[in-house]
This record gives sequence, structure tokens and C-alpha cells, in this order.
Amino acid sequence: MTEKTMARILIVEDDRALGAMLSEEIRESGLHSDWVPSAEEGLKKMRQQMPDLVISDLTLPGMGGMDFLRKVLEEKEHVSPPAFLIITAFGTISKAVEALKAGAEDFLTKPLDLEHFILSVRRILERKQLRETLCRMRGFLSSDGFHGMHGQSAAMRLLFEQIRQVAKAKGPVLILGESGSGKELVARAIHRESNRSKGPFLPVNCAGIPEHLMESEFFGHAAGAFTGAGRNRQGLFAEASQGSLLLDEISEMPLFLQAKLLRILQDGKVRKVGENREDQVDVRILAATHQNMEQDVLQGSFREDLFFRLETFTLRVPPLRERGEDTELLAARFVEQFALAMDKKIRGFSASALDLITHYPFPGNVRELRNAMERAVTFARGQLIQPEDLPLRIRSHQQAPPALPETSGIDILPSGRLISLAELEQRYIRQVLKETGGNKRSAATILGIGRRTLYRKLEAGASGL
Repeated sequence: MTEKTMARILIVEDDRALGAMLSEEIRESGLHSDWVPSAEEGLKKMRQQMPDLVISDLTLPGMGGMDFLRKVLEEKEHVSPPAFLIITAFGTISKAVEALKAGAEDFLTKPLDLEHFILSVRRILERKQLRETLCRMRGFLSSDGFHGMHGQSAAMRLLFEQIRQVAKAKGPVLILGESGSGKELVARAIHRESNRSKGPFLPVNCAGIPEHLMESEFFGHAAGAFTGAGRNRQGLFAEASQGSLLLDEISEMPLFLQAKLLRILQDGKVRKVGENREDQVDVRILAATHQNMEQDVLQGSFREDLFFRLETFTLRVPPLRERGEDTELLAARFVEQFALAMDKKIRGFSASALDLITHYPFPGNVRELRNAMERAVTFARGQLIQPEDLPLRIRSHQQAPPALPETSGIDILPSGRLISLAELEQRYIRQVLKETGGNKRSAATILGIGRRTLYRKLEAGASGL
């Protein structure tokens, strides 16, 4: 179960009305539920997809609830076995103790208080998620990562493997990614994984150098080449010899310099400003940008031939919103780092603060997350990060509400014929359900009956009265 994935709950209950009602109650609470009438069918369902929580009656036809519980929890091949909630109409202290000793998280007796039932379900899921998160975080926080990059998501594991492969090659590398996603860290990792790792790694931001100084900065100049050039100066290409040169925001490089860069990529020679001779340089070019390079080529702001030369090896750094649980793990790592630096005893997040963090898209990516956690640690007054410690943009972020169902007038009597009272009742029940958008809680309230009674009436209607 992840913060981006809806928890899956399997209900094993031979009382069809109760099973359907509990399943509906869970779905209305924002969780995913399946219902089966026996432990044997429950085992079949679990082979298809492992649930996060199993809610099982103690007394079932065939295999009983306790045997079902033991069979599932004793299965060694389950990497993350489900949590168990046992329910029964024959609850005793000895049965409760037996279920809890066997591995159940909770034990509830019928008739169920639905509000207490949902609270128990959510509490069990939160405890399970906390245990799994702690296991991941222990490994995550104790790891040095991959050359300073941290991530366990499939997207990052793929990127790490691509870095290893590209590092063995010799040609230029184009690194694409949104601002704050870690493009420079990727470039450093390529350098450290390559046979140039003992040479210099020199990053330069093309957007930070005035255009009239770019040629001199990149290629160097001879003494007297221009006003103020009192001595010879090596350029960045020469300084990075035997190593790697990162041209960050390469899309900001002017066209005249792009032509010279293409020449260097082709023959490895540079010419200082004010000199006629060319010097050979041995440097690997790593280029990075957050811009759409193909669009820049179409607009004429970037040379097509240079783009084709650079894109031989292209790596895409995934944005944080595509990295699943990495957001939660990175947030915990940053909090640990800042808490240590500020000498504050902070051990994690409140559930509401963590929910805000995991649902916020972080357009500024890892950089924005890091800054947000620094602020949170600074303002935190207790041992847990609270919502009020987070930046306002994270606290105020909301997902779009679901569309409300359309309603229409009630029409329950068919024209031209009389019907039985039982059929009239069924028609009215279905019409009320239609008007409430299928919400059985609201429908039962309008009808003035309990929801379990509503389910029994629906079941009777489905079987032909």
C-alpha cells in the first residue's frame, strides 16, 4: 500500500446482507473492498491480488475464521501479509485473546457499530502503513544512496541503471528534467561512474554567463585579445580536461557558440580568443536543460545538428510527482537532516501533515520538498511535523471535488397497470437510491430504515421478491 494507492480490503462473510453492507460502508469511506462468502473463496481472491486488510467472520461454512487467519499469516511467500480484523456474533474474551495471539489486529462483536467499525479499519490500516513505512525508512535513511541521489521508485531505479550504462560510453549526454529534479546530481553520477572519475567535474550554468563573455569563458583568451585581457586565460573546456564539463541550461547558449560547441564535439579542438592555433582537449560534454529541445529546434533558437549530436544518449530525470513513495521517504530524510542540524528532537509527521505532503504535486520537485522540510523543522514545536508547520501552498492545495450526480423527478408508478405493494416498495427504494447517487447511507436515512434492512430488501428484490 502506498500513499498514492487506495487500500484494498477483503471481506469474508457468509451473511450476504452484512457482507454487502460492510463492503458498501468501506467504499463510501474512500477505500476499495471485495466481498466473498467463504474462506476458500477468500484464498482464491488473495492469489489474484493480496489485500492490505482482511475482515473475516469467525464462524464460516467450511474453513473457519481462525484457521483462515493462521493459514494466511503462516504463508512464508507473502512479502507483506495482510492485517486481519475478526468479527463474530459469538464473542468471548477467550476467543478474542486467541485471535489476537494468532496475529489479528482487532476483534469486534456483532451487531457492529458501523462508526466504530470504520474507525477500527482505519486504525489498523494506519498501523500497517506505519510499520511498512518504518521498515522502508530504516533502509532508506541508513543508505548513502546512489552518488547522492535517493529513491526506491521504479522510475529512479531505471534512471540509476541508465546512468551506469551511459557512463561507460564516450559521447555527450543530454539530461532532461524539470527545474529542481536533480539534473546536476545525475551529471555528477555519470562522471563518478565513468573512467574519468579521477578527473575534474566542472558544472557551468549557461544562463549565468553574459553573452559577450561566453566565448572567453568557454575557450579562454590570449593576453591582449580584448580590453581587460591582461594575461592568458584557460577556458572551461581546458580546465575540465581529462574530466567532464556540465553545460547546464544549454538551451540558453547563443547560436554562434553552439556552432563552436558542435566543432569541439566533432574534432575535440578549441581555439582561444585572440589566437590562431587550436589546442586539443579531452573532455566529455554533459548537457542539461528543463526546456523542450525539439521545440527550441523548431523555433530556430537551437541548432538541429547540435541537438542530434547531443541526443545520442538522452536521460530523463523523473519529476517528484512520478516517483511514488519517494516523496515520503525523501521528506523523512530531509527532516532527519535538518532536525540534527538544528538540534531538535523530531521523529516524523502527524498523519494529517503526511497526507498533505503526499498529495501535493511539488512543481519545484526535490528542491521544493527540501526547502519545505527545512521550514517545517524550523517551525515545529513538538516531536511531529504538523500541518501548520508546512508552507501555505502545501496546506491550501486541494484536489478537485467529485462531480455531484444529476437528479430527476420521482416516477415510481408504471402507466396503465396496478402493481403489488412489494413491487411498489422495490420501485421506491430504487428511485431513492437513484436520487442519492447510489449512497445507501443517505437512502436508508430517507427511507427510515437501517442499512442492513435496506440490503436485505435489495437482496430480496434481486431474487424476484
